[in-house]
Amino acid sequence: MSTVTTLGVTGMTCGNCVAHVTKDVSAVAGVEDVSVELHAGGTSEVTVFSDAPLDEGALREAVDEAGYDVASFAVQNDALAAQQAAQASARQEAHNCACGCGSAEAGTAAPATKTYDLSVPPRA
Repeated sequence: MSTVTTLGVTGMTCGNCVAHVTKDVSAVAGVEDVSVELHAGGTSEVTVFSDAPLDEGALREAVDEAGYDVASFAVQNDALAAQQAAQASARQEAHNCACGCGSAEAGTAAPATKTYDLSVPPRA
């Protein structure tokens, strides 16, 4: 199972801020990866990836130790399955080719035909 924890962090203004938060949050037990989307002067989005749910207090403490405040906290359990489900319709739509094999009408659609010109130009 994969878990994605998203923290809204205020007070970050630069790349150095991002580095401090990333370092301190990465040190929390169970954290696999950290991604930060900086919004200077606003609420930055810190996304934490892990195999299992993380201790909210430990994450808040890590951000606090870096010198910033957590404005919001959200956890998505089984994030990989949720992402795949969300993308399923887009994958199906992308698969709908000219022959209709990806559509509900696939059984009634005539197969696509392809024509190839195999003539070889004469040698000079």
